[in-house]
Amino acid sequence: MKLLHIDTANQPLSVSVSDGIEVLAEFNSAKKINHSITLMPAVDYVMNYAGLEMKDLEGIVVSKGPGSYTGLRIGVTAAKTLAYTLNIPLYAVSSLKALAATVRMHEFLVVPVIDARRDAVYTGIYRYKGVTIETIKEDSYMTIAELNGYLKDQHLPYLFVGMDAVKLEQQLKGPVFYCIPRSVEMRRLIGDAVDVHTFEPTYLRISEAERNWLNNQG
Repeated sequence: MKLLHIDTANQPLSVSVSDGIEVLAEFNSAKKINHSITLMPAVDYVMNYAGLEMKDLEGIVVSKGPGSYTGLRIGVTAAKTLAYTLNIPLYAVSSLKALAATVRMHEFLVVPVIDARRDAVYTGIYRYKGVTIETIKEDSYMTIAELNGYLKDQHLPYLFVGMDAVKLEQQLKGPVFYCIPRSVEMRRLIGDAVDVHTFEPTYLRISEAERNWLNNQG
């Protein structure tokens, strides 16, 4: 099945095309550029490089969050629009699980980390079993202190992964590994298709604008 994968959940941009287990083309960058400007040119690039037209696609895969509110809205809106226009299935994958899938570490619990600011992170805990990746702890919004305490209680070796893991290395109690998302890894994580009309990103917490509005309302 020919799939277009889109991950704009955070600063990195990753767009790729696959056909079954074969990676046809991919574009990955951690450079801080507005996704609203770069996403569709990246889609055009990988499609052209793969020698495909939009009508050849059989599904769209998008990272559903958690992550940046703006980044998620851009990626999800583009994915929903393409899936609807092309009348093909839309699949959604956790941005944290997709990040964990880039690191094949069987000897560790894999702990992807996305900076949520205010000494908090978006995180999940995963473990490889053979070629599959299992969810040990569902994606959560936690303070860094809570995450450190939770992992200490597991009494198992673990590894923090992601570019934000390196940024927060001084606060995280454990080894860190730098990596950025590779959207093509999402092809191994898809389940049932989502409803293109009702699907929304997974934010896990309200936006800063919403929080400020609530504070102003007392």
